[in-house]
Amino acid sequence: MTVYLDANATEILRDGAMAAMLDAVRLTGNPSSVHGPGREARRLLEAARETIGRFWNAGPEQVVFTSGGTEANALAIHAFGEGRRLLIGATEHDAVRMASPDHEVLPVLSDGSLCLQALETALQRGGPALVCAMAANNETGILHPIETVRMLCTRYGALLHVDAVQLAGRHVEGEARLTVEGLTSLAISGHKAGGIKGAGALVLGAEGHVAPMLRGGGQERGRRGGTQALPAIASMAAAFELAAAQDWAPIAALRDRVDEAALSCGAIITGGGDRPRLPNTTSLILHGVSAQTQLMMLDLAGYAVSTGSACSSGKVTASHVLQAMGLDDDAACAIRVSLPWNATESQIDGFILAYRDMAGRLGKKAA
Repeated sequence: MTVYLDANATEILRDGAMAAMLDAVRLTGNPSSVHGPGREARRLLEAARETIGRFWNAGPEQVVFTSGGTEANALAIHAFGEGRRLLIGATEHDAVRMASPDHEVLPVLSDGSLCLQALETALQRGGPALVCAMAANNETGILHPIETVRMLCTRYGALLHVDAVQLAGRHVEGEARLTVEGLTSLAISGHKAGGIKGAGALVLGAEGHVAPMLRGGGQERGRRGGTQALPAIASMAAAFELAAAQDWAPIAALRDRVDEAALSCGAIITGGGDRPRLPNTTSLILHGVSAQTQLMMLDLAGYAVSTGSACSSGKVTASHVLQAMGLDDDAACAIRVSLPWNATESQIDGFILAYRDMAGRLGKKAA
């Protein structure tokens, strides 16, 4: 049986999130209908909205349900980017990079964090701006300094949208929990926290007008048309409740064991050092060995990892994230190991043995 170590692509479904989905599936009514079954569905929808808003220190009226993180990011850029310069980090997810062709790319430092000096220089040029910055990178797990970015945006009158898809539900020890306070908006996705696929949300910093991309029947206070995917939304709310209650220190300890073993094999940890990282994520470079070869060998050994983002239609290409960090030569030699919420010591013991075996065999050929 394959051991799944690709949680940043999609997290393993939590039992409580599955149960919430099944409860919602059994409801027949449309949340927009005024009869009894419709009102029952509406009650469940609004309970989920309150749960998710509370997670981000927002009121339920600040939560706009979407089909996922990609749509939430696109909606934010559509709603807040008109008439503004769009400034995005070089390591942003394609959901942000591809949302508008007209944007300015801000460089990152060698550890993968956003270059604050470059951001301030861009903001000093004047003119309305929308800054898009991810809370945590999906490939390296590196956390961006969102609080400092927020202060810079406030100083220069810029709006700030945060892609919180990977951070959502994963607490980093020693770091303050991200909330929507002081932000224009943030994007989340249910399946990254252990819910089923098909639901996300744009959480607004304050209730206000959001020009919809999908008009439909005026759902979500006219901000996003279309009947809400109630089973996925209920599952997402349950997943966030469970994730918030989880102690992530044991997962971080398992990730550290992977790091130590990989380093002993001659691997490089991208973005390693003092920069805070997601507790479950590590990006490993094995010099001279293609990521595709590593992935295939580990898959044959029974371990599912990835080469980075899972949103590239199955393609294995050099990572734009690592290239932006200055790792051009090794950008096609990195794999991502992202531990699920329920990873065990025995699974990591087995992975370490498989990685050491792979590195020993492939490292000799690369040399």
